Amino acid sequence: MSMSRPKTKRLNRSLGGDLLLTFVLSLMAIVMVLPFVYAVVNAFKPLEEFYLFPPKFYVINPTPENFLDLLTLTNNLWVPFTRYLFNSLYLATLTTVISVVVGSTTAYVLAKKNFHGKNFWMSMITTSMLFTSSILGIPQYVILSKLGWVDTHWAIIAPVVGSTMGVFLMKQFMEGVPDAIIESARIDGAGDLRICWTIVMPMVKPAWITLGFLAFQSGWANSGSNLIYTENLKLLPTILAQISASGMARAGVGAAATLLMMLPPIVTFVATQSRIIETMASSGIKD
Repeated sequence: MSMSRPKTKRLNRSLGGDLLLTFVLSLMAIVMVLPFVYAVVNAFKPLEEFYLFPPKFYVINPTPENFLDLLTLTNNLWVPFTRYLFNSLYLATLTTVISVVVGSTTAYVLAKKNFHGKNFWMSMITTSMLFTSSILGIPQYVILSKLGWVDTHWAIIAPVVGSTMGVFLMKQFMEGVPDAIIESARIDGAGDLRICWTIVMPMVKPAWITLGFLAFQSGWANSGSNLIYTENLKLLPTILAQISASGMARAGVGAAATLLMMLPPIVTFVATQSRIIETMASSGIKD
């Protein structure tokens, strides 16, 4: 009795299909990179080139005057510019660390522990992801006001840390960690905190790096203009927006400020892109 070998399914590939796919992907890449290219170009444009029509994606006479003007304006501020920069870096870093710690520990409990009401809390977390920041703005302000956190940095940290996206993302990855490994560690005397941070977290490294990047990006871009009023506590996006919001004469300064605000998230993404892409590629895969 002869045994037939299972037939393997072959993919139909053609030169025309490959060329079409390459063309579509190249077109999408160009569309995605154009805003960044335009931001870089605008940062080096002299004022007379800002209002040319049609808009130019290149500089005729590049100049660093926009950055020099921005530096001059920041040197004349009542509060030192370094204070605003420190506030933004401090909050972005603190928000990132707290978001990873809170999101990871919460996700570990939901993924690897059995307790009464687990499904209810998971459904609440999933449902909360449907609400946008504009809908949550007023309730968050009321809660922060009752807590006495308005006009403090906690008004910026708390909403970002309370985001359920990180918990959902981490839970999806932690569910893929084999229970046998956790049980072996528990037999060896390891507690839940040790299991979470020394065993589970290294196995889901792409997920928490992605969560950290998203938290840093959110914290860095947050102006907090509706929650912080004391000048010493204001953040970098707020003061840069105030500097560049003085009409057409400061269009170049505004472009330079926009480019400076874009650089830290871009550098952070470039440094972690392999882990982030790995997370996005495998976040929907279940064994």
